[in-house]
Amino acid sequence: MKHLISMADLSNEEIIELLDMAEDLKEKRLRGKVTDLLKNKSLAMIFEKSSTRTRVSFEAGMADLGGHALYLNYRDIQIGRGETVADTARVLSGYVHGITARVNSHDTVVDLAEHASVPVINALSDKEHPCQILADLLTIQEYKNRLDGLKYAWIGDGNNVCNSAILGCAIVGMDIVVACPEGYEPDEDIVAQARAMGGNVTITNDPAEAAKDADVFYTDVWISMGDEDEVEKRMHDLANYQINSELVALAKHDAIVMHCLPAHRGEEITAEVLDGPHSVVFEQAENRMHAQKALMLKLMA
Repeated sequence: MKHLISMADLSNEEIIELLDMAEDLKEKRLRGKVTDLLKNKSLAMIFEKSSTRTRVSFEAGMADLGGHALYLNYRDIQIGRGETVADTARVLSGYVHGITARVNSHDTVVDLAEHASVPVINALSDKEHPCQILADLLTIQEYKNRLDGLKYAWIGDGNNVCNSAILGCAIVGMDIVVACPEGYEPDEDIVAQARAMGGNVTITNDPAEAAKDADVFYTDVWISMGDEDEVEKRMHDLANYQINSELVALAKHDAIVMHCLPAHRGEEITAEVLDGPHSVVFEQAENRMHAQKALMLKLMA
């Protein structure tokens, strides 16, 4: 593994290795143990989209590892004024030891990886969000003590996070059922790829089918960045795809509820569930940092 552009870049063995590393780094951080394993190394962070968790988790993670992160808003660098992605990748490769990019188009991060001589990490594109899924798998493993054989229920828009979840579940042996309205299905090629890898992927229009006996619930906002001109339509189409107490009651008694945040209480999830006993969303958010620290070590150490 030279880059992380898609969850499909990882094998099951590599995911388990990363999760073990993340758990070790998390435990050491809680004990205040110094882990400056990336001392004197730098990470360039290209951001075309705003962020809370992605930016802070990468910056804090690099600081924990003794390295330095450089936040590069695309408006402030030459890529925002017409410099090619390829030229940017080559230039940055001479300065830093790794590049992470949160971009509008998946092609951008693919182009970066093709032309960079340092590792490139996809920190979100319109197609995938593999860093989020690594953190999610870490969280599930912490609460369930396993991954293989669990039932993962995705409720709502089959977006970029859903795409990566489908691939992640296929790799680690979780069954995934995606419940979404017609026209909001995940990427067909991603679904086919996951099934070719042996993944058990079900796409349905029935939230109850996904929720029945689920070990893990997952949802994301109905209005993602870039969808602001479709607010009324999306609110109408997704109205019946909310995670609420009635839906959670169909799952296993110890099911966990996840959300990649930010959350809109009363839309894709009720406040009662998001802030309730099944919710692990804030532990999940913290695990972004621990999982990404492991990833950076794997790629940059």
